[in-house]
Amino acid sequence: MEAFKTLIMIIGGFASIAVIGLVLMQQGKGADAGAAFGTGSAQGVFGSGGSANFLSRSTAIAATVFFCCCLALSIISSKHGSSKLGLDAPAAQHHAPAAPQPAAASQPVIPE
Repeated sequence: MEAFKTLIMIIGGFASIAVIGLVLMQQGKGADAGAAFGTGSAQGVFGSGGSANFLSRSTAIAATVFFCCCLALSIISSKHGSSKLGLDAPAAQHHAPAAPQPAAASQPVIPE
């Protein structure tokens, strides 16, 4: 089970990096001024407007993979790994303080 969790974590890590990279590569709706600085050349590679569709679909796929990995890890952890988190450990037993014992009979105090 640990190998499966590790595999899911690795896939989720790659998916999260892919989401970050794909979001940073996308051109915003009002970012037409970016073409003046040389970032408009991606439209020539993917066709006119094709980069938005390609990047948008890739981002959606990577986000779905990341979501599924997170969901799978939470389900696995809740069913199998909660003892490692200390959630199944018995609570520390707090004992009630012992009832005070009556003072032993001592010699009477004689006032002076």
